[in-house]
Amino acid sequence: MARDLIGVGLFVHGVGGRIVETEAYDPSEPASHSFGGRTERNASMFGPAGRAYVYRSYGIHWCLNFVCGDGSGSAVLIRALEPTRGIDVMRKCRGLDELLLLCAGPGRLCQALAITREHDGLRLDKPPFALEGRENEPEIATGVRVGITRAAELPWRFVELDSRFVSRKIPKAVKPSY
Repeated sequence: MARDLIGVGLFVHGVGGRIVETEAYDPSEPASHSFGGRTERNASMFGPAGRAYVYRSYGIHWCLNFVCGDGSGSAVLIRALEPTRGIDVMRKCRGLDELLLLCAGPGRLCQALAITREHDGLRLDKPPFALEGRENEPEIATGVRVGITRAAELPWRFVELDSRFVSRKIPKAVKPSY
């Protein structure tokens, strides 16, 4: 699912853009919030697919995940967007003008789209969320996830190849073979 979300439009109250970077998390690996089982914090990860799982990272930044799979705790972290709509709103929310930095990283993305814990558990196919299909098939590269220490070697990070809006380039980016 993480790969399939690259190029999809994500909007919250009409503000957002194209997803250009994601990371996959599965309950079988120790970097996932669901690895130790269901808790009050991660309960949305065990709900139906197509919901938001929103949590605070390091007590500072909100992060948005799309719950996927069969309700067993799988999710996709939305790491970066290419802003396309509501750019003035995003600039105001972020307090900066630099387009490349508005949504480059999960915390920045949530701040730009005003996503908070109030969005946790909400359906992604109902307002305030809106998703739009890809306009074309993007070239996608894969690499290791960032910002984690456990299971960091897994190649479960996906980026739109050559996008200027990703949070971090993938060194020696390679197109997945599948």
